[in-house]
Amino acid sequence: MAHQPLRRACLGALLLALAGGALAPAASAQSAFPTKPITLIVPFPAGGSTDRHLRIVAQDASKYLGQPVIVENRPGAGGTLGTATMSRTAKPDGYTVALYTLAMLRMPYMQKTSWDPINDFTFIIGLSGYTFGFTVRADSPYKTFNEYIEAARQHPGTIDYGSTGVGSSPHLLIEEVAINAKVKLNHVPYKGNADMQQALLGGHVMAQSDATGWDQFVDSGKMRLLVTFGEKRTTRWPDVPTAQELGYKVVSTSPYGLAGPKGMDPAVVKTLHDAFKKALFDPASIEVMKQLNQEPAYRDSADYKAWAQATYVKEKGLIEYLGLMAKD
Repeated sequence: MAHQPLRRACLGALLLALAGGALAPAASAQSAFPTKPITLIVPFPAGGSTDRHLRIVAQDASKYLGQPVIVENRPGAGGTLGTATMSRTAKPDGYTVALYTLAMLRMPYMQKTSWDPINDFTFIIGLSGYTFGFTVRADSPYKTFNEYIEAARQHPGTIDYGSTGVGSSPHLLIEEVAINAKVKLNHVPYKGNADMQQALLGGHVMAQSDATGWDQFVDSGKMRLLVTFGEKRTTRWPDVPTAQELGYKVVSTSPYGLAGPKGMDPAVVKTLHDAFKKALFDPASIEVMKQLNQEPAYRDSADYKAWAQATYVKEKGLIEYLGLMAKD
């Protein structure tokens, strides 16, 4: 009987050792993330301003993660389709993430959605924001933005413009201008800015509202930039006025970042956050943002989620003001 306590102690030690051995591979696998390529979904067509920036960031993040980050374009629904689909279909293991834009916080007010813009996502990092502008073809009769608005006043509902989809920032900021100016414009939605630019250059639409995917066409003389929507004039096109200067009380930068499905492991989120933060501030990323007249708008995971929560509440007022709330 004297040996029983010793036997029990030995048995307990053996069980602890076995349990530790069973847990070790799981812990090791978690710490080894990633062990395979990561898919980054961009909900816009290839070739646009967001795609240009995200491809550079993905390439640089690959260096820090030790695995390729593969950009996959899934356009549609004003830049929400690819991201929303990811939230419903991807495993929360960190191997599929997506670009998260302001449109995600607006669409649920405008139509019934099968996803929640806050609770169905894990927020990873805030990256940057856009410079929005309004362009026409170089041979357009509209030399200024006010001339375009005056034409809309003279011909209600016949003067059109394109955007990257219903509910997108380029769409809503022009509708806000139209309300302020008391004019009615004809909105033509496209799947992405690459399609829209070709439509504008082909004469299928009179103008476009977009982020700076139009920069190369403006600089080459194929398009004319009439107005931008930042707080101040851009350094790249200093002769172009802001909407504020022209008397329209509209300012928009529309921050964007990365999110994954809900339920991601915090350690995996941190690994992704740290890699993409380094990539955001790499020289190649800074250079492409400079070309697009953008700046880093970095937010860590907690701050990015807090921004999304606050913005979701605020955007309801804008959607109501524009008369775009979904009907019950």
